[in-house]
Amino acid sequence: MDVNLFGDEWDGANERPGWQTRNLGVGRRLGAERIGASVYEIAPGQRNFPYHYHLALEEMVVVLSGRPVLRQPSGERTLQPGDAVLFPRGEGGGHQLRNDTDEPVRVLMLSSKADAELVVYPDSGKLGAAGSAPDGTSMRLITRPESAVDYWDGEG
Repeated sequence: MDVNLFGDEWDGANERPGWQTRNLGVGRRLGAERIGASVYEIAPGQRNFPYHYHLALEEMVVVLSGRPVLRQPSGERTLQPGDAVLFPRGEGGGHQLRNDTDEPVRVLMLSSKADAELVVYPDSGKLGAAGSAPDGTSMRLITRPESAVDYWDGEG
């Protein structure tokens, strides 16, 4: 199957104010097993995701259209169509995209895939854990360190 990155076919949308995006699961549609790939269209005045970094995955953004503002640990800068930026694992790979223009921004996000992943959200102090069981069941937990329980909590 082919996927057109510039088409207008979407798999879903986020309508939360401040975070309005549409998405297309390119990798899933193509049958990719170890490469994640999604197109996101970020509405004017919106952001794609909370500022975050991954501990197991690398990510890369390729700007397809528009001029998103990229927030990284080193500061902010405006990207243009054709720009590609790598977000390595760890704190140095922190990132978020914002659309400060009057036109939609379209980006291709690529990532490695792992059976388990940890994501850190520095602005809100959250930690996300995600993984897939051998039967394909997805698991996801988002928490804050202060809500953690002791390893032996609840054990007999």
